Amino acid sequence: MPDDELAIKLTRDQALVLSDWLDRMMGTAAFDNLVNEERAVWSPLYSIAGTLDKSLVEIFMPDYSGRLHNARERLLDSLGDIGRPPTEQ
Repeated sequence: MPDDELAIKLTRDQALVLSDWLDRMMGTAAFDNLVNEERAVWSPLYSIAGTLDKSLVEIFMPDYSGRLHNARERLLDSLGDIGRPPTEQ
């Protein structure tokens, strides 16, 4: 790998969930407006989304939704309380 490139490692579950999220978010007004505040971010976003699309055969499988659901559940289990809204007391 050339010195000016960086490799990011994701689990298959992380890659699948991120790919789905990017596919749903990119092109929405809220997401595009946020990214347009720092337009240079489009470059790595397109690179990541394209790499995920080429790498994940699961997105073309008939049981994609089930695989995605299971991947989300496994990731949520591993997060514990991270990102969970605080409970009112």
